[in-house]
Amino acid sequence: MTTAIQAAFPWRDYLDLCKPKVVMLILFTALVGMFLSTEGAVPFRAWFWGLIGIGLAASAGAALNHWVDEEIDARMERTRQRPLPQGQVRGSQAVIFALILVTLSMAVLLAFVNVLTAVLTLASMVGYAIIYSMFLKRTTPQNIVLGGAAGAAPPVLGWTAVTGELHSEALLLFLIIFVWTPPHFWALAIKRVDDYANADVPMLPVTHGVALTKLHVLLYTVLLVVVTLIPFLVLMSGTIYLAGALALGAGFVFYSLKLYTTEGDGYAMKTFGYSIFYLSALFVFLLLDHYARILIRAFFLDS
Repeated sequence: MTTAIQAAFPWRDYLDLCKPKVVMLILFTALVGMFLSTEGAVPFRAWFWGLIGIGLAASAGAALNHWVDEEIDARMERTRQRPLPQGQVRGSQAVIFALILVTLSMAVLLAFVNVLTAVLTLASMVGYAIIYSMFLKRTTPQNIVLGGAAGAAPPVLGWTAVTGELHSEALLLFLIIFVWTPPHFWALAIKRVDDYANADVPMLPVTHGVALTKLHVLLYTVLLVVVTLIPFLVLMSGTIYLAGALALGAGFVFYSLKLYTTEGDGYAMKTFGYSIFYLSALFVFLLLDHYARILIRAFFLDS
């Protein structure tokens, strides 16, 4: 029965189009933005419908990316097993699927959240699926730097879903992910440099060499550590976050330094893997610090 259903409607392939692992990280950072936006309880309507709307838009952007990159994916070892290169889903089906998802996303956000979140969510999807995927990725080795804005938007979307307004602290969360994106992605690009070269994608290690890319990873990592100190300096976060940010940052610098000083790509995937752990853990520390400070203030007010 399962095989028959899969043959009639290849739902696993459509799920793959959504890039669920990426979407889960997007939703996690959006959720953190929601909880950091208020010292009170996050309204159920905001977080429930907000996450659904943001998740649908992120999935739509991923599906459109599959369609835009079908030819590139077919030429790369890492991506040639994706649904479109394998012929499991046609390009037209992926586009229709994406349009359905983004329409549902806008309907949910406009009906149950707010206009600002809907507009920003749509802008981030367009930024990723069209501006980055169609143009930046194919034209400049700084593609991931310029296109990183779309991927950095989720905590801002979560914040606006709760408050209905932009805030400087939400933009600081955006800045952290924006600076994190280049060293995260370039570490992967170093490992897959031959793939990108074969597909004629001008990633930095293809156009300027692996050695220079390693240096860029290290420099951006150091910049990231500096940027992650800002929440403490502006009193957005306290010592729990500071300790976590410094410890995690030291780990990221260690991996980036090992990548830079070691011949070949032996530390590329280790750095890439740590970068994912780093961002998740950093946002956990933001949450822990946020609620620890709320509890401390409540304790002293009650004393």
